[in-house]
Amino acid sequence: MQTRAQSLIESCANVAIGYGVSLAAQIAVFPLFGIRTSMRDNLLIGAIFTAISIARSYAVRRLFNHFHGAKQ
Repeated sequence: MQTRAQSLIESCANVAIGYGVSLAAQIAVFPLFGIRTSMRDNLLIGAIFTAISIARSYAVRRLFNHFHGAKQ
């Protein structure tokens, strides 16, 4: 079972990789929908969703660890 700190580190690493993919997707997809943003705005939008994703990933991991630990 992971500690809380290990869960947070894993979640951050996972989301950091996802941030790069998300940023590239924003740059490619936004213009297709007529959304024009600066690079600064893309970075900020990505950062906001990254923070949300870290919290979500951490919470889901802890929930799974809670249920897994309860069955033992």
